[in-house]
Amino acid sequence: MPSLPNRLTIGQTAARSGVRTSALRYYESLGLIASERTSGDQRRYARETLRRIAVIRAAQLLGLTLREIRVALNELPQGRTPDPNDWQRLSRTWRGSLDQRIADLQALRDRLSGCIGCGCLSLESCALFNPADQAARAGGGGPNLSGGDTTPGGGPRGGTAPERGGEWGG
Repeated sequence: MPSLPNRLTIGQTAARSGVRTSALRYYESLGLIASERTSGDQRRYARETLRRIAVIRAAQLLGLTLREIRVALNELPQGRTPDPNDWQRLSRTWRGSLDQRIADLQALRDRLSGCIGCGCLSLESCALFNPADQAARAGGGGPNLSGGDTTPGGGPRGGTAPERGGEWGG
């Protein structure tokens, strides 16, 4: 089996990682990954970048925002492939957030069965989307009843749709 070159083109990196070239450029613009440029201004990625991309994709599957992922990646060593100890450190950091998300989803699931067909048709009395009439306490504007506002970057996790991976996240 032939070995990989030390530097990969954007196409090679995309093929090996399963991430589109547009996502790689986006990740690079956010500082999640880095490349070097050839004299012809073509990107070349170090082989370690493949592992960083794998970490990004795993974190996205957990529901982390690209902002949260960037913070975590900044804790990884530069210039070498992350090792199992690095991964353990990251996973411990993410565990609390993931546990909270699971608890929130379980609570939502448990309330959902009582909501189907309730016919309340009133945001004021809807126990699922407006428990304890949170909307009234939030005041004017456009509150998002999942915990934040509807302004870009707002909300409980502070991420916009593209930041959460969506179309650009692979």
